[in-house]
Amino acid sequence: MRSKKQPRELLLKGGTVVDPFRKEKYVGDVFIKNGKIQKVGDVNYKSSMTQVDCSGLIVTHGFCDIHVHFREPGREDKESLATGSQAALAGGFTRVCVMPNTNPPLDTPESIRFIVEKAETLPIHIHPIGSITKGQKGKEICEMAAMRNEGAVAFSDDGIPVSDGEIMRLALEYAGMIGVPIINHAEDCCIRKNGVMNEGEISTRMGLTGNPDIAESTMVNRDLELAQLAGSVLHVPHVSTAKAINHVRRMKKEYKHLSAEVTPHHLYFNDEALVEYDTNLKVAPPIRTEHDRRALIKALKDDVIDCIATDHAPHTIEEKERTFDLAPFGMIGLESCFGVVYQILVKESGMALGELIQKLTVNPRMVMGFQPDLFKPGIQAEISVIDTEKEWVFKKSSIQSRSGNSPFLGKKVTGKIHFILSKGIITEIT
Repeated sequence: MRSKKQPRELLLKGGTVVDPFRKEKYVGDVFIKNGKIQKVGDVNYKSSMTQVDCSGLIVTHGFCDIHVHFREPGREDKESLATGSQAALAGGFTRVCVMPNTNPPLDTPESIRFIVEKAETLPIHIHPIGSITKGQKGKEICEMAAMRNEGAVAFSDDGIPVSDGEIMRLALEYAGMIGVPIINHAEDCCIRKNGVMNEGEISTRMGLTGNPDIAESTMVNRDLELAQLAGSVLHVPHVSTAKAINHVRRMKKEYKHLSAEVTPHHLYFNDEALVEYDTNLKVAPPIRTEHDRRALIKALKDDVIDCIATDHAPHTIEEKERTFDLAPFGMIGLESCFGVVYQILVKESGMALGELIQKLTVNPRMVMGFQPDLFKPGIQAEISVIDTEKEWVFKKSSIQSRSGNSPFLGKKVTGKIHFILSKGIITEIT
């Protein structure tokens, strides 16, 4: 990747502008001055402008990922805010929300301030998600209001479900008072137990402990009911099962303060991919059946699932080279995201490009209460420029993350990020 300061006057000329906020698509220009949007559409070229020919390319909003793990503080050997920022840029993301399961967790106002202050000098916008409970132990609610004042945009004990229903109810009520979402890792630990992959024929054949789909669906249903009772905003992360989708679909008909996300890896793989014991495919919740995968795609197309989030989860080589049952859960996903979802959703499943981009840009921003209209004059430019015709192979050289735990290595995909504008910096993806 190559980065440089944006020129004072920059004209992105003749690209196909995809405006996911207004749901428009047309050939046009984007004029940026002093890092801010001036005009989108037909712009008269002036000699003072630096012109970039974008013909044949898609010009759209910078992507927003509301579910990443950057491991700082405590495990910077896996990822730091700085290296995670580079991974995000490589994937077309100009804004991310970092989960709180760091060491120590983001469970105090001071820890939230640490992330906010350190992120100020980095090339993307980074927002901290605070822990629901102190130490992520599920017993005592954190100082939500004080953490919100320091910059927390949501609350989650991600990776560790809030199992106590009363604690979850209180969390939803408190979060409702300060106007932020609650995000609960939706797995019932008593049902999941020590499951390391989807429970079914394939887990039995492989001799691995299974995690049944109802471990997710029962927790999702509980959380939906509690959110409705509390009148609060609930975001359901990384939905993986058809049964959970049915609960979300039903509740959305009667309750509007609800959203859900799906990951690229749950859209791409089914549990048959695990037969070679690739630990990079060990994730939580697990890769499910082909029936579940198809249900996720349909739910995304039906707007039952609102947005795509990578759940970018870096681990060291040494950790992932353990046996399948001992390896940690998680894979990286920022750099490979667009190529994977464009291949699956647009090329193979017939989703319109504008709809896909909306689920990577406008929808996640609306979930978190961010500005959704990035082509509004005066807004700081957050732009992704994409070559949707580019076929490429995801290689180690494609990875900017400090970790390399990706099952997409060696996969051929279509659609590649060309360059990114973020925080006054233009970054070319090579």
